Amino acid sequence: MDCSTDWLNAPESTGTSIMAVEFNGGVVIGADSRSTTGAYIANRVSDKLTKVTDQIYCCRSGSAADTQAIADVVAYHLNFHAMELGEPPLVETGAAVFRELCYNYRDSLVAGILVAGWDRKKGGQVYSIPIGGMCVRQAVSIGGSGSSYVYGYVDANFKPGMDKEECVSFVIKTLSLAMARDGSSGGVVRVGIITPEGVERRVVLGTELPKFYEG
Repeated sequence: MDCSTDWLNAPESTGTSIMAVEFNGGVVIGADSRSTTGAYIANRVSDKLTKVTDQIYCCRSGSAADTQAIADVVAYHLNFHAMELGEPPLVETGAAVFRELCYNYRDSLVAGILVAGWDRKKGGQVYSIPIGGMCVRQAVSIGGSGSSYVYGYVDANFKPGMDKEECVSFVIKTLSLAMARDGSSGGVVRVGIITPEGVERRVVLGTELPKFYEG
């Protein structure tokens, strides 16, 4: 049997590596930048860190079209919510809207979301909403196909009380390891730091990522 053209009929890959970590004063989010269609890399530098409000972002894994559509709908709802309240929405409110959409349309969507941000009530927060629509707050959360390679590294290296730069380094190292092992993850590492002052974005090029043993 000739399998040389099987990749032409392969289903669209939903490979991604995403991560979010809480620290005292905000959250750090990160993602790789590879978008694939079957065996074809459609975009090497896609941005999977999506703004929902000024201080709430989501990290998207799964179908790019599904997750972008959900993020647009949530941003629309939270904009109205902010106008009604006269103040920025809470992070947990944003997570609740994401959870409701992901749960109600769980049979139609391929969407795993990390919702992260800062608000005056609870500070920095990370909420994980995996495929199916569950929602749970976690101090550190990883997602996407690359995450299966790095759960042990995260468990061994996460320390409560890390400061901002320690969290940034932790996110970059974790995503670098995930990208090295997961064929559907790659490109650059995009990092976002969300604090009361706003959002700081950083990009770490592939040539600048930390190197590890690759046997």
